[in-house]
Amino acid sequence: MMNRLEEIIRESCLECKVNLYDWELKNAAKGKLLIVFISKIGGVNITDCRIVSRKISNILDDEEDLIPDRFFLEVSSPGLERELKKKAHFTSAINENINVSFSENDKINNVMGILKEVSLESITVETNAEIYKIDFSSIKKAKTYFDFKGRKR
Repeated sequence: MMNRLEEIIRESCLECKVNLYDWELKNAAKGKLLIVFISKIGGVNITDCRIVSRKISNILDDEEDLIPDRFFLEVSSPGLERELKKKAHFTSAINENINVSFSENDKINNVMGILKEVSLESITVETNAEIYKIDFSSIKKAKTYFDFKGRKR
């Protein structure tokens, strides 16, 4: 089911000329919630979200058994402050402010800085004080953040 669902979402995004950033299917109070995050160069607008939502919804209506329970579909941009889960997410965030939690020596560390580099095995984050090289395998959580004061950390 999950493979077919991802295929439908990915193909719908491709046909609508947007990129699939991420998606998730989770339980909600009144059924399932299918959340689809889309992106494109120049940014996503409400029309993009509406078109992708209709496309996915029409296909899922035809494939009634794919999500057997009642479900709600939500399509949006990943947002200004977005989670970074995949290497592609990190690559798209180069030169942006990020907040990374990672483990090192059985301790959880947190670094806020500018993502400078993404390699096969690690990322490089620059703060005012230091440069951190963090292995993907040690990252617990990462997301971009917007500094409302306009200063770099």
